[in-house]
Formats: sequence, structure tokens, C-alpha cells
Amino acid sequence: MSSNEPRRTALDALHRSLGATMTDFAGWDMPLRYGSERDEHVAVRTRAGLFDLSHMGEITVTGPQAAGLLNHALVGNIASVGVGRARYTMICRTDGGILDDLIVYRLAETEYLVVANASNAQVVLDALVERSAGFDAEVRDDRDAYALIAVQGPESPGILKSLTDADLDGLKYYAGLPGTVADVPALIARTGYTGEDGFELFVKPEHAVELWQALTEAGSPVGLVPCGLSCRDTLRLEAGMPLYGHELSTGLTPFDAGLGRVVKFEKEGDFVGREALAEAAARSAKNPPRVLVGLVAEGRRIPRAGYPVVAAGAVIGEVTSGAPSPTLGRPIAMAYVDAAHAAPGTAGVGVDIRGSHEPYEVVALPFYKRQK
Repeated sequence: MSSNEPRRTALDALHRSLGATMTDFAGWDMPLRYGSERDEHVAVRTRAGLFDLSHMGEITVTGPQAAGLLNHALVGNIASVGVGRARYTMICRTDGGILDDLIVYRLAETEYLVVANASNAQVVLDALVERSAGFDAEVRDDRDAYALIAVQGPESPGILKSLTDADLDGLKYYAGLPGTVADVPALIARTGYTGEDGFELFVKPEHAVELWQALTEAGSPVGLVPCGLSCRDTLRLEAGMPLYGHELSTGLTPFDAGLGRVVKFEKEGDFVGREALAEAAARSAKNPPRVLVGLVAEGRRIPRAGYPVVAAGAVIGEVTSGAPSPTLGRPIAMAYVDAAHAAPGTAGVGVDIRGSHEPYEVVALPFYKRQK
């Protein structure tokens, strides 16, 4: 296979048999949608959806000083994560710029699974290998060792319960436990990127088709449908979850993105970017340059990433993500805007959509929060 051919997940043939529209995403051929992306979105909000996320980058870190390495390499306090729990965190450059946002699972006392975005998996792997110098720990590229299937939505606990004897009731949000699902060995994690309750199942690639089919069968009576990356994007946007390359980039620190809470200055030892991030924290406390806000359209025109946000004829910010919101029934966007225009309800804010200034309401994020 030539190096510019997209990579294919273990479920590739199955997606095609289901009539999926495929797209190149970060060098992978991935399902964009199977039918109507609106129907897929609504299924996840009201019933359940099934996603192939095998393009995500899994990196295993093991060894006596695995926790020390991750504390040094990442901005979070990874040493304080209990076995069986997970943490959302980031890896930054020395200048504080975000290289990627990550989920780190502590699988055992000296074993961690770091899950990176597909587009940044190699960058994260390289940075962790480089930062591991001097630590008694091994960084292993496990991208080919896993397929990742997610079942998301209010019906997902019931669907999964019918296929596993793992203690799902005791499994908290951002926790993971080893178990079997439909007789397939899996790491069962209560995580997701949709704003709904749900699970992500890490399995060997050779078990992916069998697991997908078992979940499809168990979920069909309650309306589970296969879902593509398109509805995953509108679901995460409604839930106010950042996407790397849109709300997060090397040009921004976690404080710029309103996610300064993930940076743990109180942890033991030095970590990459500490000094620059301390300066960014002080700056953002005094005078934030721009603030990430939600925008809801008063009309029907859809804002896209890169469109200018305007007020009184001047540019005051930029849209980072925009789409129609099936849940709100109106177009929505996330945008970085000048602090003076960031308060919910600020009047006179619009988005420049091809020369026309369309009125938008500034709202607090997220746009949607599920009922617990």
C-alpha cells in the first residue's frame, strides 16, 4: 500500500456494506454518514448511536516511573489518577501552546493508556518518547493493537448490560474497567464525545466486526443506529466540547481556550510548559485577550470556521466551529471573541457570512446539557 493511501479500520468492509459515505480523516478512511446525519444525531440524543473511532491514537506508557513521566510530559496531575479511572488532559509545548488534548486511562499501578486525536497521534507519540529520557518508563505505539467502538446515548447502558456482566452501574463517568462484551475481551470506558451517557470499547482489531454486530443486534429493539463523524461533530459542538484544529491549537494555551483548570501547577516536579503556562494564567486572570463563547443564530444562515465575528462594523473575533443544531433547531457556533463582547446576552454581535452581517446571540457554553 502506498503511503498516501488512507488507512482503513478493521470495520471498513462493514461500513461499506452499510452504504456509508466514506471520507479521508487524518489519513484514515472513515464513515462520514450512513444516511441522514440529522437522523443519526437525533438517535444519539434520544436513543443510541454506534461509532467506529478506531482512528484514534492509543499509546501505552508502562514502567516504575510511568506516572512521573506523564506528570512531566502532560499538564495534568496524572499520578493522582486512581487505577481504573481516566482523566482529560493536554500535552503542551514549552511555550504553552497545545499540542493535543488527551484522555489518559490508568489501567494498572504502572500502566497507562494515552488516547490522542487521530490527527496528532504521531506528534504526541514523538513528544512522549522524547520526554521519556531519564525516566524508567517505556512509551509504546499501540495504534495497531486496538479497534475502538463507541456506543453513545441514553439507551447505551441498557444495550451494553445485555452483553456484559461487568459492573456498569458501578462504572463512573471517566472510568474504565476490563471485561468482556459479547464474549469479546474489552476495556470498557464510560467516556465519550457526544454530551450523552455512553461507553467506549477498546478491543483487538480482529474482534471489532463481531462486537459491532453484537451491539447492532442488541441495540436494534431500542433504535440504535450506526453513526458517522459528521453527527459526532454536531453532537460535540452542542455539548461545547473543543475540537483540536478548531478550538485548540499550538497558537493557544489551555487558558486561552477557557480550559486552564486542566493545568495542575500544584503537582510535584517540573512539567513541560510550566513557566509559559504560569504567565498565561496570570495574563488571562487580568486581561483575557479573547474568550471562547457560544453563538446562536437568529436567522438560518450557517456560520463556518474562520468566519469573522463582528460588532458595530468591527471584527471582534472568529468562528472556530459552526453547524446547524438539530437539538436547538437553529445554526450555532463556537467562537473566540474579544472579552468586552463575551458576556451572554451581549447585544449587537453578528457573524460576517460572505459579506452579510447576520445577527447572533452570545450564550454560555455548552448549548446542550443532558438531564442526569
